[in-house]
Amino acid sequence: MSLFRRKDVAALQAELETDHSLKRTLGAGGLVMLGIGAIIGAGIFVLTGQAAATYAGPAIIYSFLLAGLACAFAGLCYAEFAAMIPIAGSAYTYGYATMGEFVAWIIGWDLILEYLFAASTVAVGWSGYFTSLMRDMGINLPAAYTSAPYTHAVVEGAGLNVWRLFTEGWTRNPDAVLNVPAMVIVGLISTLLIIGIQESSRFNNIIVVVKVAVVLAFIAFGAAYINRENWEPFIPPMTEPGHFGWSGIVRAAGVIFFAYIGFDAVSTAAQETKNPKRDMPIGILGSLVICTILYIAVSLVLTGIVPYTELNVPDPIAVGIDAAGPGLAWLRPFIKIGAIAGLSSVILVMLMGQPRIFYTMAKDGLLPPVFSAVHPKFKTPWLATIMTGAVAMLCAGLLPIGLLGELVSIGTLLAFAIVCGGVLVLRYTDPDIPRPFRTPLVPLVPLLGAGFCIYLMSALPIDTWARLVVWMAIGIAIYFFYGRKHSKLSA
Repeated sequence: MSLFRRKDVAALQAELETDHSLKRTLGAGGLVMLGIGAIIGAGIFVLTGQAAATYAGPAIIYSFLLAGLACAFAGLCYAEFAAMIPIAGSAYTYGYATMGEFVAWIIGWDLILEYLFAASTVAVGWSGYFTSLMRDMGINLPAAYTSAPYTHAVVEGAGLNVWRLFTEGWTRNPDAVLNVPAMVIVGLISTLLIIGIQESSRFNNIIVVVKVAVVLAFIAFGAAYINRENWEPFIPPMTEPGHFGWSGIVRAAGVIFFAYIGFDAVSTAAQETKNPKRDMPIGILGSLVICTILYIAVSLVLTGIVPYTELNVPDPIAVGIDAAGPGLAWLRPFIKIGAIAGLSSVILVMLMGQPRIFYTMAKDGLLPPVFSAVHPKFKTPWLATIMTGAVAMLCAGLLPIGLLGELVSIGTLLAFAIVCGGVLVLRYTDPDIPRPFRTPLVPLVPLLGAGFCIYLMSALPIDTWARLVVWMAIGIAIYFFYGRKHSKLSA
């Protein structure tokens, strides 16, 4: 039963009163901007077109609604926990307080897939837009140093054969060495995060204003170029399971769920928020609502301007601008600048979240103390940030975007499902704990949140499931060899 020993919520709340190691500087507005900074990025500038072309057609808006609905239920559960236990560990801490240490470790290990690999994935997309913008300016960066040296294809017929899934399907590109721009942006943002959370927040706010302005410009000016014939049929007939029809809409929802991962990253900044009991729910739910509206509007305009079959490209918004003709040509450089800014803020929020989870896990003894080291001047978890940035740089420089993106989606969905279950558990085991924000319609909302997440996970490819199982097996081994023996709760 020691595997399921829980942290006392009242003790966690008391601990916050005496722990001033992280600086409290963020308000509700800053949290909403952090959420928008994380959410508006790869989803609009990369994944929208690819998911429409491959899986859902113009019905991609239903995929965004489905993914947004799953996030809304999960967001309500996150908001209850974030207001009640405003600690940097996010879902990891919530799991520790509700379902015990072992489940908390599973969530913490799983969140590495979400934050660290998400930062790497988005950095690859950033590199593509940056290289394209440089080309437009007459600067041609060497192809060998702007793309990953490895690509990966689905291994047909492998099933759950782990050895085949990890060893086959890889292709070495002899003309590529490293994706240097992707590595450089991760390094620069990691440095900014070490300097301070307030400086990082100001940088993020500027970027958010730029990219939201660009997105709104695309919606406003692009609407005049919509051709309704491009929306017919709105739900293309299914060609095979997972491709068009309702199954394609669900598959697309599972893939574009990657676009929504930012809202829960807001909760990792709880310990650096001035009034977390009031501000955390506003930050989480506010950013989620704003971004869902923007996603749906962009999807409608994009599939209205360009036939969905032509959108399987790295820069679908730019393709939409080109399809509109000379009338929108002036917007093309702004779209690229907006994409670069948007992807930069996503990387920033992802790289901010992961070290703070490591920080909390190390304070609990489940990771070595080096992960909880706080810089004496900047008051940030600097060593954890350096280590996170170094691994993210390697992944961004070497690995293909598709493989990273699927791992991020399945890891995020699993974490969300566990958080939804945690709200339900805590309502029955500790009903009298003060809750500044209460998830409405319990048990319906937590059950729907967990159910939606599991449903979307089921639509992801089986090889992604196999990699998740292997990743979790590695994490469980680390817990039993190190974490369980050094846990401060057991001591």
